[in-house]
Amino acid sequence: MASNIRIAALISGGGTNLQAIIDACKNGRIDGEVVCVGSDNPRALGLERARANGIPTILVDYAGHMSRDGSIPPQDKWPDDLDVDDLIAKQSLWPVDLNRSRLVRSLVTRALAEARLLGVLRPYRPDLIVLAGFMRMLSPYFIDRIHLKGGKPCIMNIHPALLPAFPGIDGYGDTYRYGCKIGGCTVHFVDYGEDSGPIIGQKAYVIEPEDTIESIKAKGLRLEWELYPECIQLFAQDRLLPVKMTYTRPNGQILQRTVVKIVQT
Repeated sequence: MASNIRIAALISGGGTNLQAIIDACKNGRIDGEVVCVGSDNPRALGLERARANGIPTILVDYAGHMSRDGSIPPQDKWPDDLDVDDLIAKQSLWPVDLNRSRLVRSLVTRALAEARLLGVLRPYRPDLIVLAGFMRMLSPYFIDRIHLKGGKPCIMNIHPALLPAFPGIDGYGDTYRYGCKIGGCTVHFVDYGEDSGPIIGQKAYVIEPEDTIESIKAKGLRLEWELYPECIQLFAQDRLLPVKMTYTRPNGQILQRTVVKIVQT
């Protein structure tokens, strides 16, 4: 049975997926409520969408935590519970040749902003955090402190490609430039990698010979606005079950991965 969940959305731009989620909450497609909208961008148009719907907005200044000279922020400014070695061990985004100083600087500055974000989100008591065009990678510092609320993942993202193909910031462009005949979008739970978390749902469209990047983006966005609310509703119904699976490849290699099974009602 569905329950009314409290949803916090994080955005960086126009917030069209945010609007789809707000509308779905209002018309009963999602048994829940968007209780706050946060952004790293004070000029994000999605903040205006939130205000127009009477939803509180919060702003976290990521850039303000970055030192002008590129140095690592002083340790007395770090969150008390920050373990840099733990973050380095968990995060799977970095080039193998990235030196430790740059790595620590990146993780510490993000953790400083994320500590602030955690603080401003806490009073809203979200059951689910949805990333709706939030252009910041979440570090293990943030994920570990909120992701396994109640023993289940609770940070969702939507990506403009059929994962695991084309992770990153330009899923539609990458799909088009590769010459794919089918494109799509994916909703997944967030993990420590780049668009690598367990897949919840996907929708696909056909790419015709006359299509352009702009036309496939339009196709994809229409599907995104359908898919994201559907996946959020499955979460509200407690029908998303992450399961650790073990597979043996033909070469004998053992592969372990968490997949999401949809529980039937």
